Amino acid sequence: MLKLTSLGGAGTVTGSKHLLEHDGKRILIDCGLFQGLKNLRELNWEPLPIAPSTIDAVVLTHAHLDHSGYLPKLVKDGFRGKIFATDATRAVAELILRDSGYLQEKDAEYANRKGFSKHRPALPLYGIHDAERALERFSSVSFDKGVQLPGGATLIFRHAGHILGAATADIDWGGKRIVFSGDLGRYGDPVMPDPVPVPEADYVVIESTYGNRRHEADDPTEMLGSVIERTVLRGGTVVIPAFAVGRAQSLLYHLWQLKQAGRLASIPIFLDSPMAISATDLLHAHREDHRLLPEDCDTICGIATYTRDVEGSKAITASPYPKVVISASGMATGGRVLHHLKAFAPDQKNTILFSGFQAAGTRGRAMLQGAREIKIHGQWIPVLAEVADLPALSAHADSDELMRWLSGFRHAPARTFIVHGEAEAAEALRVRIDKDLGWNASVPRQDQAFDL
Repeated sequence: MLKLTSLGGAGTVTGSKHLLEHDGKRILIDCGLFQGLKNLRELNWEPLPIAPSTIDAVVLTHAHLDHSGYLPKLVKDGFRGKIFATDATRAVAELILRDSGYLQEKDAEYANRKGFSKHRPALPLYGIHDAERALERFSSVSFDKGVQLPGGATLIFRHAGHILGAATADIDWGGKRIVFSGDLGRYGDPVMPDPVPVPEADYVVIESTYGNRRHEADDPTEMLGSVIERTVLRGGTVVIPAFAVGRAQSLLYHLWQLKQAGRLASIPIFLDSPMAISATDLLHAHREDHRLLPEDCDTICGIATYTRDVEGSKAITASPYPKVVISASGMATGGRVLHHLKAFAPDQKNTILFSGFQAAGTRGRAMLQGAREIKIHGQWIPVLAEVADLPALSAHADSDELMRWLSGFRHAPARTFIVHGEAEAAEALRVRIDKDLGWNASVPRQDQAFDL
């Protein structure tokens, strides 16, 4: 008997962890951090309902923090198996996990120095050393080639689009085939490949980030150009909180397109995120995992001024001239973008432009919902700047695209599980799957177990 339990990413869009069990063996698909609302973030500190030492392997669909960010904690708490991922995912995870460990350590150090933590002393969830120990456990897997997992399972990765290295995971175990979508990308994306269809599955586990929404059909390059040009006309700066991996590189592509068309000629563009700069470098190292031609890739990556050091970042903030600033984090939960928000959000001539999903409980969601103040570094910062949203730039499949990927299966699976979405999005996708495909679909609860 094969058993599926969602230990995270059930009823929420963060913390994805899906456990498969068969004949005494355990495989965890994704191992993400909870983000956003405080009651979700607190779950990161709760012990898993199973001992990490009893997990035989982890399959990682892609490296974003909400899918990979708990790996160092898993290793810290006793996991000793292999982490199976594509080569590009391993490279991206090296950036993300080391950065996460560093930030955890810095946050604990700051809390101890300022004395505002209820814990004495405040400790990080994990540190850089734990991240490096997790990276040592990675085992690279090629796309479209079967690999053996513990307990006799077979894994096949197929391109999912979304970000560099992202994959769907097809696991054949105990006579059953279960396919995990991970995070699916967009069809026709200019940078990432289309999600590859999967022909057969007995069970499907699908994300539902945008399960209740359709992205606008307008040209994202044109929409981005319009936002920048109207801001520049009033003498303002455009600050774009961007996910360092995936979104920052897509933005560079669209900005390059605008420059090619003779627009934004004199407008300086800054990429102010050391991780985003390193992730952009990975486009050169993993050319087979994206659509860009080598010569275009070089030109696209060269249109922005890269800012690695803190002094350079401060100079951007201090400059009164119109410009475009791309900086992490994408939901304005931390990182250098917070300093830019403190500087530019209080002035109505500027624009804060969001280009990706904003989870509940984040500053990004609050601003999109009309918040006129946001708290940064203990201060309440007025938001008088224009706040714009370009969901057409999202790297997540929308409802139609999720259904398109599901329609690639030749036969209806016995059951479809809808995960990694807020409650309304997951339920909307469940209803649509029932209505349009006639499939048996359900939305698992946290820690709910299913015998397959």
